[in-house]
Amino acid sequence: MLIYPGMTMLDVIGPQNVLGLAGRTHLIWKSLDPVVSDTGVSLNPSGTFATCPRDVDVLFVPGATNNNALMQDEETLAFLREFEASARYITSVCTGSLLLGAAGLLKGYSSTCHWAYMDILRDLGIEASNERVHRDRNRFSGGGVTAGIDFGLTLLSELRGEELARTIQLGLQYSPEPPFVSGLPHEAGPEITRNMLGLIHGVIEEGREIARNVSRRNGSQSG
Repeated sequence: MLIYPGMTMLDVIGPQNVLGLAGRTHLIWKSLDPVVSDTGVSLNPSGTFATCPRDVDVLFVPGATNNNALMQDEETLAFLREFEASARYITSVCTGSLLLGAAGLLKGYSSTCHWAYMDILRDLGIEASNERVHRDRNRFSGGGVTAGIDFGLTLLSELRGEELARTIQLGLQYSPEPPFVSGLPHEAGPEITRNMLGLIHGVIEEGREIARNVSRRNGSQSG
């Protein structure tokens, strides 16, 4: 499980809570220094790029409100590419799919991500899905933030069977009853959607430009 400064904590903790109850997880960054999330909460890495085992079942990448800089960070992208042939499953939640796309790991695959960042995914040349949890062969992806628990349970069912996944779901008492029906644009309505997009407009525009540059560069390299 890649972790990085500015990540959305729940993107990591939701899947880790599910998968960590059924197996061993590694929280990996460039150093062992605490990694501060986008809300100021820190998470301690368990290993680094240099020490992370490569014979893992799953490569997982969480998202962030703004991971534009990491989409251009060659050290991180090169690390992710190392798992293309070895990991059984290459996965993400939220905008983690943008990092997989920038690394070239979604070429020829479809993926989902947070609804507000779908155009960046498309600018990377990736077919975007609106599903909460999406699978394309051995690529699993979850939508925005809270979809990480659904993603984790879906992936755990694939790895260890439905019975264990259902048992852990019960243990987590995961039976959501949100106080509002406002989790997607069509549910929230146009005014709240505009408010939300206004908060991240600059991030989206910058991300789209980065994605187009990455796509052009990757296309040039493959040609």
